[in-house]
Formats: sequence, structure tokens, C-alpha cells
Amino acid sequence: MKNIYAHLSHMLQKKKPLVLATIIETKGSSPQVPGASALFSSEGLLAGTLGGGMLEADAQQKALQALKEKTSVLSEFSLKADLSSEEGAICGGEVRILIDARPEEHRDTFDRLSQSLVQRQPGVLATFIHQLYREKVSLSRHWIERKEKLAADLEGHLSLFKKQIDDAFSASKPNLLKIEKRTLPEQAEKGLLFLEPIFPLPQLVIAGAGHIGQAVAHLGSLLKFEVTVIDDRPEFANKDRLPDADHILVDDIGKALQNFPISTDTYVVIVTRGHLYDAEALRRCISSEAAYIGMIGSARKIELMRQKFLEEGWATARQFDGIYTPIGIDIHSKTVEEIAISIAAQLVLVRSQIQNKKKDI
Repeated sequence: MKNIYAHLSHMLQKKKPLVLATIIETKGSSPQVPGASALFSSEGLLAGTLGGGMLEADAQQKALQALKEKTSVLSEFSLKADLSSEEGAICGGEVRILIDARPEEHRDTFDRLSQSLVQRQPGVLATFIHQLYREKVSLSRHWIERKEKLAADLEGHLSLFKKQIDDAFSASKPNLLKIEKRTLPEQAEKGLLFLEPIFPLPQLVIAGAGHIGQAVAHLGSLLKFEVTVIDDRPEFANKDRLPDADHILVDDIGKALQNFPISTDTYVVIVTRGHLYDAEALRRCISSEAAYIGMIGSARKIELMRQKFLEEGWATARQFDGIYTPIGIDIHSKTVEEIAISIAAQLVLVRSQIQNKKKDI
């Protein structure tokens, strides 16, 4: 439950008063980007981050005040303190943060958003911000799930912004629209529309729940992957050993991989207990459209396995040579933890390269 909105949907079921704070605009240097969110209660920060430091501390004060008054606000924070300041932030930029003191009013929207993510369906969260007086605002939120065409069947006010909604989704980047005129019947001239594309987390599938698989699962969770670990040994594949895994499959590794819905946002790490298990796991996914397949092994093991795969017709030379093996970035790793770090670094690198390619299209 790494997505802040899925976490919010879960927390709202407990009917505990909450505040959702979201950065909607930045100017100059800032510790976080538009779309960064944090969830607060009367006890303080529950989940997410606005960048930490003084900005988050100041935003938390605003959030607690908004929670007390049950009034949402749109606040501006300056990060232009000088070096002599003991408390101010010195990044040099400015940040606008939307502080929603009544997220329960849009529980249905957040529930639909959360359910879409469970089904691995992306979309756009559209938030109309109606300025009342001073910093105080009222909000209207809508979840637009991507279907054949994202904005094909929008109703009401949203239909006026079809192009902007599609553009925000295509760019995978939040967009803040300033509605200068009375575009919407009841909206003041200072109204805003914040469009936030939201995507399911990329899937990290780890074949093997041994020491390396355990360490990679932990790092993968920290790095915002949806983590699935597969192993046929229940004494290894369990929640006590893998507390950071989102899903644990106790099954034949090859069979489980063959049945797993691998897609273009799936990253497969093969670190089983032996080369026969590694080979079987690789056979089941080598012809898939996975974004990444990495397999542990020595140079000799890899060469022998490559020869076997080509002789048996299990893969083409191009398919096998596309595997990241030996797995991980070469950092001269020796220990389990170092090997896991090298794998995690490679996952981040490949994910970033894929994201950059999408932006260039």
C-alpha cells in the first residue's frame, strides 16, 4: 500500500480525522515536485512526504490547524531564507500546497482510485479548487480511469478539459490549470484545476526467497516497486521473513512465473537456490515482454545456460543476450547486502531509462 491515495482510502475506513497535503506547484528549487503528498492526523505525519525539513514542518502546522478548523486551505511557502537563518528553508524556491482537511467528503473518489490501482489501471485525479476567501478553499475531486481513451466520456465540467486531461496523462506529469474566466457556472475567477496522473507501481517479481531475494524485496519496496516473491519453500516464503513483500507465492517457481501476468512494467529478478531452478524460471519468462529480466550466476554458468537455451530452442540469441546477467551493476559486491544493492541500482537505472524513453516519444 505504497500509494498515498490507496493508504488514504484504507485509513478513511477507520473514520479517523485526517488531512491530505499535496504540492500542486513549485517555482525555483524545492525539495519535492508537484504531486508529492503527505497524510497527517492529530498525532502528526502518517505517510508520504512533502520533502522533509522546515517545509514539511511548516506544512504540518498548517495541516493541524486546518484539521482543527475542518477547513481546507491553499498555502504558499517560501524557501528563500538566508544561511544565517536557524529555521527557514534555503532552497530558494516557492511551493504551493493544497491542504485538504475533509478528504472523507471524497471517499468514493479515493475508493475508486484505490480499486483501479488494485486492478492495475492508471488514470487521472482531477481536483477543482474553488477559492473562498484568503487561503480557504473548497474542493471537488474526480477520478478518471483510463479506458480505450482517457477522456472519451467525461461528463459535466470535466468535459471542458478533455485535451488537458489527456495531455497530463500522456506526459505522466501533474498539471495545474488556472481558470481565469468563469468557465464553470459556480466557480470564481481564481479557480484552479489540478490534474494528477496516477499509475500502478511497477511490478518486481523475485524468483527465490533466499537471502538475496529477501534483501532485494526489502530494497524494492523502499524503491516503490510492488514486490512479489516466489518460492516453493514455505519456510522461506512467508511474511515473517519477507515483511516488505506485497505478495508471496508459495508454489513451483517455474509454474508460478508462467502463470504470472508479466507485462511491460514487470521487472523479474531470478535468484533461486541453484542453476536448475534459475534455468526453469528463465525459460518461463524469457520470451515475455518484461521490462527487465536479471539472473544471478557466474560467467561460466551463463555461457553453459546460453548454449543450452539456444540448442533446445527455448530462446533466440537476441532474447538471451537481452537478459541482465550476471545480474546487477558491477560494484565489486561480495556480501548478500552488497549484491542486493547492485541489483537494486540496476533496477532503478533501467526503470529511469524506460521512463525517459516514454517522455521522448
